[in-house]
Amino acid sequence: MNYRNIRCAGKAALVLVAIGALGWGVTLLWNWVMPALFVGARTIDFAHALGLLVLSRILFGGFRGHGGGWRHKHHWRKWEAMTPEERERFRSAWHARREAPKGE
Repeated sequence: MNYRNIRCAGKAALVLVAIGALGWGVTLLWNWVMPALFVGARTIDFAHALGLLVLSRILFGGFRGHGGGWRHKHHWRKWEAMTPEERERFRSAWHARREAPKGE
């Protein structure tokens, strides 16, 4: 096995451990808090906790992931590579675009 396969297998194992830990944590928190707060709330098992995690991800986080972060890093590197004069020209062009009327 080469290094890339070992790294991929390590990441997969880490993801599985993280999913297990999150499911276990949700199970514990739900079973500790919800039946005490609400009269009709039942305890849940691990599978229901994972379902709750997926549902909350769909409702509140979506499945966008974090793939857009590289763009911000790329733009930041470009900004850092600019001279002060280039930065000032960029700022003035940016403000001019933002302050221009919508109809033009």
